[in-house]
Amino acid sequence: MIDWRDIKRGKTTDVYFLRTRKILGKLKKNPRVAMEISAERLPEGYSWAVFTGLEDVLRLLEGRPVDVYGLPEGSVFYPGEPVLTIEGRYREFGIYETAILGFLCQPSGIATKAARVKLAAGERIVLSFGARRMYPTIAPMIDRNAYIGGLDGVSVVKSAEVLGIEPKGTMPHALILIMGDTVKAAQAFDKYIEENVKRIVLVDTFSDEKFEALRVAEALGERLYAVRLDTPRSRRGDFRRIVEEVRWELDRHGFHHVKIFVSGGIDEYKIQELNDWVDAYGVGTAVSNAPVIDMSMDMVEVDGRPLAKKGKKSGKKKIFECECGMREVVPFEFETVICACGKKMKEKTEKLMENGKIIKPLPSIEELRERVKKEMKKCSL
Repeated sequence: MIDWRDIKRGKTTDVYFLRTRKILGKLKKNPRVAMEISAERLPEGYSWAVFTGLEDVLRLLEGRPVDVYGLPEGSVFYPGEPVLTIEGRYREFGIYETAILGFLCQPSGIATKAARVKLAAGERIVLSFGARRMYPTIAPMIDRNAYIGGLDGVSVVKSAEVLGIEPKGTMPHALILIMGDTVKAAQAFDKYIEENVKRIVLVDTFSDEKFEALRVAEALGERLYAVRLDTPRSRRGDFRRIVEEVRWELDRHGFHHVKIFVSGGIDEYKIQELNDWVDAYGVGTAVSNAPVIDMSMDMVEVDGRPLAKKGKKSGKKKIFECECGMREVVPFEFETVICACGKKMKEKTEKLMENGKIIKPLPSIEELRERVKKEMKKCSL
C-alpha cells in the first residue's frame, strides 16, 4: 500500500517527471518557474466547482523552497480560473505534479457534487452513504470532502472519527431479513440501541411501503423518528407517488411526527423531484463516485519570463470578484481592478505559502463547511 512517505518521496509521480529531473540535473539546469492549476472545463451540467484538497498540497510542499498562491480551500471557482499557483525552482517540486493534481481533482469533485446535492435539498438533512462504493482506505477522504461540501453527516465509523463527529445511519435490510419481520426488527432496534440514536426504520423489505410504515408507526408510536425508503429500482415505478402515499397514510393515521428518509440512487436531480414529500436523504454513489474536476498543472513562467504551451495563457494570474458577482482573471501584477459596474473588485487570490512555510493556520473542518455554505449563496444548479 502507498503511504504518505511514498508520496513525499515522489513514488506516486509519473515516470517522465523523474526522467525530466534526471536530465535537468545532468545539464545543471534548475530554472525558477511558476506553475498554474486550473480546469478548462467542468463536468457536464456544471457551471461552478468547489475547491478542496488544498491542505494536503500544502502539507506536501511544506519545507520546500516554494511560494504558493491561490484560492482558500472551500472556495467556489469557475472554468479557466487559476485555483493555485506554485513558484520555485522546478527540480524542488516538479515531481509532485501528479500527486498535487490527485490531491485536488478527486476531492474537489466530491465536494462539488456534495454541494450540488445539498443545494438541491435545502434545509433537509443529507447523509453520506457512499463509502461502500469505493476502496476502504479512501473512505475518510470521500467523507471529509462530502462533509466539507455540505452533507450533514457520514455513516462510516472511521470517517466520523477523523472528522470529530458522531456517525449517522439507520438499520440494514440484513437485520430485518434475519428477524423475519419489519416490526420485530424495529422493536429489537428500539430495545437494544442507545437512546440518543434516532429510530429510523426501513419499510421496503417485505411488503408495500405505506402499510409497513403504518405497522412500524403503530408499534413504536412517538419513539419512531422516521421511516426510510430504499426501494429496489425494479419495484420503484413512480417513486414520487410511492413516497407521497406513505406521507398521506402516516398523516391520515395521526403520525404527523414521523419523517420520511429516502436513499438509493439519489442525486441532485432526484432530490428536486422528491423534495415535496421527503425530509432527509442518504446519498451514496452520486457523491463517492462523483466526476473529478479535470484540472491541469501548466508552466506559465520560466525565470520570470511569461511562457506557456499553446492553448494556455502565459504569466501568473489572479482572480478578482465584484460584489455584483462578476469575476475576472488578470495578470498577477495588477493591484486594482474596476468592474464593468463601476465598483472596485476584491482580490480572491491569496498568498498561502512562503518559502515552504504555511503562512496562516489551516481552517478547521467546520470553518471550511461554513465557507462552502456562504459560497453556495451565490450558486444555483
